[in-house]
This record gives sequence, C-alpha cells and structure tokens, in this order.
Amino acid sequence: MPELPQLLLFIAAGWLLNLTPGPDVLYIVTNALKSGVRAGVVAALGIVSGCFVHVFAAAIGVSALLAASATAFTVLKWIGAAYLLWMGVRLLLSKATPLNLSAGTTEVNLWRVYRRGFLTNVLNPKVAIFFLAFVPQFIAPEAPNKALAFLLLGLIFNLNSLPINFGYAWLAAWAARRVQTVQRAMHWLDRAAGVLFVGFGLRLALADNPVQ
Repeated sequence: MPELPQLLLFIAAGWLLNLTPGPDVLYIVTNALKSGVRAGVVAALGIVSGCFVHVFAAAIGVSALLAASATAFTVLKWIGAAYLLWMGVRLLLSKATPLNLSAGTTEVNLWRVYRRGFLTNVLNPKVAIFFLAFVPQFIAPEAPNKALAFLLLGLIFNLNSLPINFGYAWLAAWAARRVQTVQRAMHWLDRAAGVLFVGFGLRLALADNPVQ
C-alpha cells in the first residue's frame, strides 16, 4: 500500500473523478428522478459492481491485454458502444409515464435497474483502460505483490465512489419530490438522457484505439 500522503491523494483524485458527470452519473440520476432514491442507490450499486469486474480483470492482466491488443479493445469497444446506443434509442422511443409524486415514486424493477447499471459499466472498455492507467501510479515499484496492491486500491476506489453516487441519487430524488418543473419535464428527461447515451455510445465507437 502507498504511504499515507499518497493514499490520501489517491482518495481525493478518486472523489474528483467520480464527481465528473458521465454515463454512470446520468444513469443514477435518471433512475432516482423517475423512481426515487432507492432506484438511484441500486443503479449506483450496479455500476460499482461493474467497476469491481474491471478491477479484478486489471489485476489479473485482462486490462493489459486490452491495452496491448487492438483486436481485444475493438471487440469490447463495439459491444459497449452497441449497448449504450441501445439504451439511448430505448429512452428516445419510450412513452410518457405519469408520475404520482404525492404517492412517492413510480414502481420499478430494481433488479433490472441493477443489471443495466452493471452492464453499462462493465461493457465500457474505457473503464478498464482507466483502472490500468490510474491505479498503478499509486503502487510502489518495490511492492512484493502488485496484484494484491492493485486489488486493495481498486477496492478503496470503488468504496469511496459510493458516497458520491449515493449523493447524486439522493439529490435527484429530492428534486423530483420538491420541484414541480421536474415532474412536468420528466418525459423529456428520457429524451435528453437518450440523446446523451447515444452520444456516449458514438463517442465510444469512434474512440481511437490506444494501441497504435
């Protein structure tokens, strides 16, 4: 493990990175706005579960393969892009569903929310490349077991992301309960989210291969 100053820097950097809006934050906020804080928390847990897959994969060398193999990166990139595009188109074509905020939130299949959050994250090769590029910077060259150090730092990173992601879920649910304009615009939120997901999918599909 790194020394305390390095560990604190790692934690602070992780918080800043998790505060940056992206597909994961968008997914959490969308579910929390539509179905309440519980759905947002479940979405966050699905996303963090996907991050654990990348951490374990990086620790055993799969991410190194993605960084070194043009074919592996391209295959996973297109799978992830296709999934993001599918989610975006689905949101764009969704029908308006009236919300009854006085009764709480719209019913939602929490397992489906979790599963989609997990797939949104685990099918994005950029996350694998990120962990491979970010975490090793905080592993001492003389560390006797670099794979174990990677796993521990990945665990810290993912656990530290939970307060940020839960905070996004809580704020979105709070806004849905108290801001009437949010309720009136909920139908268009799906459209906006759909456009963003399509954009994320296209950006991923058009991303340069890190292996030249």
